[in-house]
Amino acid sequence: MKKLRWAMDGGFWELDMSTPITLEGEARAVPGDPLPLGLSRGTKLSRPKQIHFFQRFMSSPFIPSYSPPTPPHGGHGFSLQSVLAIPTFNQNWFGTLLGQFNLQKFLSSINESGAWHSSNSSRLHTICRHLHDKSLYALGFCSELLLTPDDTLLFSLETYGHNRTTFPNHNLTLEAVSPGLFVDKTGSYWDVPFSMAFDLASVASDSGASYHLCMHHNAGSPKLFEGGHALGVPAALLPGFSVKSAFSFKKNIDIWRSKAQKLKMVQPFDLFLSNPHISASGIIGAAMTTCLGDNSVRSQVDDFQGFKGLCLYTPAVRSGLLADIFSSVSVTAQHGNFQRLFLDLTRFHFHLDFPSGSKFVSGAAKLAQDFFNSRQPSVEAVRAICPNATISLQQQNKDWHIRMHDPVFAIEYALQVLGSAKAIAWYSPKQQEFMMELRFFET
Repeated sequence: MKKLRWAMDGGFWELDMSTPITLEGEARAVPGDPLPLGLSRGTKLSRPKQIHFFQRFMSSPFIPSYSPPTPPHGGHGFSLQSVLAIPTFNQNWFGTLLGQFNLQKFLSSINESGAWHSSNSSRLHTICRHLHDKSLYALGFCSELLLTPDDTLLFSLETYGHNRTTFPNHNLTLEAVSPGLFVDKTGSYWDVPFSMAFDLASVASDSGASYHLCMHHNAGSPKLFEGGHALGVPAALLPGFSVKSAFSFKKNIDIWRSKAQKLKMVQPFDLFLSNPHISASGIIGAAMTTCLGDNSVRSQVDDFQGFKGLCLYTPAVRSGLLADIFSSVSVTAQHGNFQRLFLDLTRFHFHLDFPSGSKFVSGAAKLAQDFFNSRQPSVEAVRAICPNATISLQQQNKDWHIRMHDPVFAIEYALQVLGSAKAIAWYSPKQQEFMMELRFFET
C-alpha cells in the first residue's frame, strides 16, 4: 500500500511501499524506466514513532502485523511489535528500542513438538525452551535528532542509516542502505547488498514549476528475499550508477468552492477535508535517465516493451540514456464538512495518468492512419493512447479504490484531536500482508 501524497505527486514518483516484512515497516520500490525517479518518499512518521503513539495514546501495548512466511515474500507470519522509548532530557532527541515477536512461528513450533499433549511440567519446559529460540525475535534501535525545525538526523541499526536535511523550499535526502529491501512490480522482494542515493526535489506547490534530481548507486549482486522466485533480476537493481532528472509544471483550478459557514464550536475530523469543492488539476513534464554500469542494460530497446521515447545505448562503455514526457489530469468533487459523526463527507476523485507522451503520440498517429485508410484500428494502438485511470469514491468511514490489479482493504479511524491524522489497519490480498499504521496529511 503506497504512502499517499497529494493527488498529483504519487502518479509518477515511486514511493516506498508499506510492508510488515521489515522492522522499519517499508520497502523501497524498484525504480521504473524512464519514470519515476525512484527514491521519493511520502510524508510519514518513522515506524517506532507510530508504534509509540499507538501504545501511549491508543492503549495498544502490542501492534499486530502479518506477512506470509512462504516465497516469494519470505515474511514472518503473524507477529507482534512493541516499542520501548529511551528516557531523555533533551526534547530534540528521540530514541527507541523496537522489538518484534514471531507469534505464528512460536505456536507452530509448539504444535510440532506435541507439547499440548504432554504433562504440565513437560509442556512448560518445552515452551520455555522454544522461547529461547533467537529466530523468534527481532530488535531494532532508532535514533532521531532534530537539528533544526526542518532538519532531522535519523539513524537505525536494524537495516539502514541515513540522514535527511532540507534547503528552503527543497527536500534533500542522503541515504545509504546495507542491505536494502526493494519490491518490484510483481510483488517480489529483493535484497541489495549496498545502495546509496542523493535526492533533491523542490517542494511542490498548488500551481507552478518544480524539478527533481536523483543520483543512485547500487553495488553487489541482488538476491531474492528469503528464497522467493522471479523471472529475472530487475535491471534497475544491478550494480551501477544512474542519474534521473525531471521538470514539471502543475496547475490547480477551483471550479467551485463552498463559502457556507461551518458548524460553530465543532472541530472537523480532518482540517484538510472540511471545505466542499469541485477542483481540477493538471501536470505536464519531462524526465531523463542516464545509466552507467550493469544497470544500463535497461536502456536497450529490446528490454522496453515498446518504449517510444528517446533511447540511446553505448555497449562499449555500458551506458545509456532515456528521455520522455508525461502528463496527468484529475478531477475532485467533495460535499460535506466532515464535522458530524455520520454522512458528512462524500468525496469523488478521478485521475488519468499518461506516463509516456511519446507512446501516446505514436499510438494516436497510428490510429489516425488507420482511420484515414479505412482500416480497423489495432489493439496495440488503442492501448497506447489509453491512460492509467484511478477512480475513488469515499463516503464517511468507507473508502473504495477501484484498482483491480492491486486491491487494498482498509479501516480508518480519524484522530480528530490531531487536526489531520488517522490510524489505519489495512490488508492486501495480493501481497497477503496486514499492517497497522499512523498517517498524517493525506487526502
